[in-house]
Amino acid sequence: MSDRHSMSFNRVEMTFPGCGITYDRVMAAPLGRVLVVDDDEDQRLTLARLIGSLGYETATASDGEDALAKLQEFSAHVLVTDMVMPRLDGRGLLEKLRQQGGGPPAIVMTAYGSLEKALLAVKDLGAFWFLEKPVELSELGLLLERAASQSHLREETDRLQRQLSYQGFLGDMVGRSPSMRQVFALTRQVAEHGASSLITGESGTGKELVARSIHRLSSRSSGPFVAINCAALPEALIESELFGHQKGAFTGAVASRPGCFELANSGVLLLDEIGEMPVTTQAKLLRVLEDSRVRRLGASSETKVDVQVVAATNRSPEESIRAGSFRSDLYYRLNVFQIALAPLRERTGDLPLLAEALLKPLNEKYGCRVLDVDLEVLRVFEEYHWPGNVRELRNVLSRAVIMAGSGTVQLRHLPAGFRSAGQPPPAGADKSAAGVMLPVGTTVRDAERLLIERTLEFTGNNKTRAAAILGIGLKTLHTKLKAYREKENGPSGDDSAKPS
Repeated sequence: MSDRHSMSFNRVEMTFPGCGITYDRVMAAPLGRVLVVDDDEDQRLTLARLIGSLGYETATASDGEDALAKLQEFSAHVLVTDMVMPRLDGRGLLEKLRQQGGGPPAIVMTAYGSLEKALLAVKDLGAFWFLEKPVELSELGLLLERAASQSHLREETDRLQRQLSYQGFLGDMVGRSPSMRQVFALTRQVAEHGASSLITGESGTGKELVARSIHRLSSRSSGPFVAINCAALPEALIESELFGHQKGAFTGAVASRPGCFELANSGVLLLDEIGEMPVTTQAKLLRVLEDSRVRRLGASSETKVDVQVVAATNRSPEESIRAGSFRSDLYYRLNVFQIALAPLRERTGDLPLLAEALLKPLNEKYGCRVLDVDLEVLRVFEEYHWPGNVRELRNVLSRAVIMAGSGTVQLRHLPAGFRSAGQPPPAGADKSAAGVMLPVGTTVRDAERLLIERTLEFTGNNKTRAAAILGIGLKTLHTKLKAYREKENGPSGDDSAKPS
């Protein structure tokens, strides 16, 4: 028995008064859906019948306002619209659709004398093409076919993206665990509706990947993606980075400069480590989020911005609010959607898929030809605690890929001491391995130093893993260790600290 589905066909003969056209063809399933927009009823209905004769399902609208309402119920693959109409003309319709996410490909019809407007619609508003009246059926049919193909391709791309997400992939994010499926679902919702969101999770879990996926899947994908790390900027500079400044606003402001909000206009702005932002700056940020207007430092006027804001933090927002370092009103403004990323140790079932996904880019980066990861290595991975999460997995695999060069990653390609480093202390183990006891009166500076030293002992002096456990950057760790050495021995450039 054949797998091919049967299809019924109808022969249709249509005559169009005044056009001198009789069209006879075999009709099958519609080639697509077309919305015809024209304020002249005779022209509108005639054009709809012409397009219907070519095999398309059609609907009509009398002007731009009517078209916007019809598109809520009629999911058109192609829009065929006149330029000059009452209430909302063709240009206004295309502008509205672009603000709402783009709409279907549009073919603009123009009468003699308004060709320049049609060309501007194609150039400025992304219309698919234009046709001069009276419309030639053969030319219209060719443009409809190409525009409908573009729509079908977009639909297929969206379908495949959804299918990949169900199979464990969404953009650069990977995982089949229930927690990752929840992340995928929330990411799609945030991307579709353009809502503010707060991404939480430990360092290295992939918060920026979520933000980039939101941008890639949203109607803002053609706009910029701008990321700023609030923890990496000194308090004196963060407002200038966020809001921009005018020339002469402060010492060193030798030229005017836009801030991240202006740079991200029509796109997505990631405020990473939002919990590290000074509270005074948080109040100014809240006003920008509520008004969608930003004032550069030293400026006398405000600039309107259209930005989807995504914030991220590796700390518990609730604990930060209780500690007074995170404003509750800003938290509620950002937390329309909260996307919580589970640490890798809580989703070890994703490790085989993650390892497989990481091999290709690592091979390309290092010029290697590693095909897979040995099952024994995956077993060791599943037993490991992964304090640095996916970022640490990438680093471990980077070394292993370089060591292997080709073939399969084996246990011998892993770093020495990998099995024990980063593991949670076993039950009954010396409590000093799991914590640090501090006597009353210990200063914060001394407590920090002791914690760093004990963490380095715990990781076998592996500074990368120690930094991941401590939740600080490797550069920060090196800076602190250098300061400790200088305190003990004196600065390297200080002759008084050198032995005579």
